[in-house]
Amino acid sequence: MRLINADCIEAMKAMPDNSVDSIVTDPPYELGFMGKSWDASGIAFNVDVWREALRVIKPGGHLLAFSGSRTYHRMAVAIEDAGFEIRDQIMWVYGSGFPKSHNISKGIDKAAGAEREVVGQTTKARSTSGKSALPTVGGETVYETWDEAAPATAAAKQWNGWGTALKPAHEPMVLARKPLEGTVANNVLTYGTGGLNIDGSRVGSEGGTSLEGVEPTPRSGNENVYGVYENMSFGKPVEGLGRFPANFIHDGLETEWAKFFYCAKASKRDRNEGLDGFEAKRDHDGRADGGVGGDNPRNRTNNAKVNHHPTVKPVTLMQYLVCLVTPPNGIVLDPFMGSGSTGKACAYEGFDFIGIDQSAEYVAIAQARIDFALEDKSE
Repeated sequence: MRLINADCIEAMKAMPDNSVDSIVTDPPYELGFMGKSWDASGIAFNVDVWREALRVIKPGGHLLAFSGSRTYHRMAVAIEDAGFEIRDQIMWVYGSGFPKSHNISKGIDKAAGAEREVVGQTTKARSTSGKSALPTVGGETVYETWDEAAPATAAAKQWNGWGTALKPAHEPMVLARKPLEGTVANNVLTYGTGGLNIDGSRVGSEGGTSLEGVEPTPRSGNENVYGVYENMSFGKPVEGLGRFPANFIHDGLETEWAKFFYCAKASKRDRNEGLDGFEAKRDHDGRADGGVGGDNPRNRTNNAKVNHHPTVKPVTLMQYLVCLVTPPNGIVLDPFMGSGSTGKACAYEGFDFIGIDQSAEYVAIAQARIDFALEDKSE
């Protein structure tokens, strides 16, 4: 396991050609998320990043990169322009996203200086594990209450109920491959790369990655994961069981789920394992408005967190993904490591890992999370 605190392009330039087996990463979505400068740099659209990624990955090696629904196309084009072949798109679908829509009616009243009359209150349940108004897994259910105010002006009444955005419910991933040298068979025999671990990623017939007759015990302490079991290892084929892996992954809620792998968002426990002694911070700090943001719904749960990275991926999702695209005992590269979920997944699954991040603070968090996973696995 090697963690590098540096710019990802410069760090990859120091790596040998054809030295990693797969790349699994979660780059900035370039949305200016919560006013963070790192999410508006354009790095994910920079062809130079993906050219270096292409150079260091072995022929036939697969790249998996997350993006946002509005910006995926620009990253995918950059990856393709760098020389990768776009093989597919994997969709991670969930029901726990929160709307970031502007209330047009409220905006009209505010512009007019009109005071709205409070006519009631709305109370909604959420869980500390991150699933709003859904049964709690790994966290107690808490309730939050907001005032409901009626439109004041005639124009605001006319536009009541109108907004500017849909609720986010999916994140797409590029699945790309470095061009093969010769046939698939030749490439696999020469480099050990070029294929996907189909049997090792099959989906249990009873849903998720479950095994028939096995008691449901949370895998590796990840209490937010439905249908994943302690005695099942990704990457190891289960004879005669399971559906062919699909390009669709979801959180197991509000939909028929038996045909697909499913995984909820990262729980509080998953985020913070191994971080005893780290300072808790708000992930909204550092915004231009000081993290206040007025009526912004993000700030309703702006609590201090030990792992304050705003886009932590669940480790079980990353376990599934690294096993899908990485040969046994392979090396996984994550040039946008963040708080280390990919590295934590590699620790559990027995892969070597190289992680790069320009933030020393996140590198320290990632190291602690990976160390926890290595110790947890050895027990």
